[in-house]
Amino acid sequence: MTSSLVEIAYKAADDKRAEDIVVLNMQGVSLLADYFLICHANSDRQVQAIAKELEEQAFKAGFNVKRLEGFDEARWILVDMGDVVAHVFHKDERAYYNLERLWGDAPMIQVGQDA
Repeated sequence: MTSSLVEIAYKAADDKRAEDIVVLNMQGVSLLADYFLICHANSDRQVQAIAKELEEQAFKAGFNVKRLEGFDEARWILVDMGDVVAHVFHKDERAYYNLERLWGDAPMIQVGQDA
């Protein structure tokens, strides 16, 4: 079972053509959030567009975005929506930080494929 915020975030990232969208279930793994959404784009502008869409769609659905960090640099933007934290990377940065490996004990969940 996934939260509606995860689904909203997944769709927002997908609508802005984020690549390789991964959702990790962080419950029982980290106290930071229930879910991490990780994705990337190939340009600074697209990274920023994805982050803005995440922020706008969360707001429209009544969720509060607590923090938006790294927007100006557009290499790794963190969008903290409380239970869901989105990591929007520039392609090169994603490979470098490899959060999927870092949080390897968190199970990946499928979101959006059935829609």
